[in-house]
Amino acid sequence: MTQPGATVPAGPTAETVEALIRHRLSTALGGWRGSVETALPTIAFVALYSWRRDVTLAAGAALVIALVLAGIRVAQRSSLQHVLGAVFATAIAAFFAVRSGRAEDAFLPGILTNAAFLVATLVSIATRWPAVGFLVGAGDPRAAEDPFGWRRDRGMVRVCTRLTWVLVATYAVRIAIMVPLYLAAEVAWLGAAKITLGWPLWVGAVAVMGWMLLAGHTPLEPGRGPGAHDEADAADVAARRDDPVRD
Repeated sequence: MTQPGATVPAGPTAETVEALIRHRLSTALGGWRGSVETALPTIAFVALYSWRRDVTLAAGAALVIALVLAGIRVAQRSSLQHVLGAVFATAIAAFFAVRSGRAEDAFLPGILTNAAFLVATLVSIATRWPAVGFLVGAGDPRAAEDPFGWRRDRGMVRVCTRLTWVLVATYAVRIAIMVPLYLAAEVAWLGAAKITLGWPLWVGAVAVMGWMLLAGHTPLEPGRGPGAHDEADAADVAARRDDPVRD
């Protein structure tokens, strides 16, 4: 039971921006299972299309597999966050392919999504609202209370900006490889590229971010970091957080 006046910890203490971001990213990102759940529908689609040359059959099989994976999650009472994304993406891809009758169109939504993310991450850097900052904010246990607290720390913004350039490079690589394959209607290669440029590339990007975070030692600004509040209301917010029985 929390005693009045006692501070409720928000997570591991961190002395640098990089240490805090490492903790927040590990909280916000998924794991290997999500990558498998994303890859299996694609494998099924490419395999069946290569075998039967039937877009409808291949798209239907991919969607069924995605739904089965979601059902397993429900049965295990585990998080549906990543598998629902896979179900939605598979459904959209199946719709595009069946509607046009061209198997390569199953990969068009992903290409367009990566193009949109590329533009969005560039805009986020230009406007000084780096996209990685939102991932950091999502890992903050006080996100609902202060979702943009990370932006008040100038060091946090600088580090998140550098990390966001890694995302820009990731989306650019995907587009540079996927677009020529799509234009050439190379369905098998598109499937292989989608899987390779999915979780494996993302792991590589996170590894680069991890190296950048380990190499940096940007100090947190006291009173201005993620979850911090303006001085005008800091005392009141702290009192409400530390003493939930107040009022």
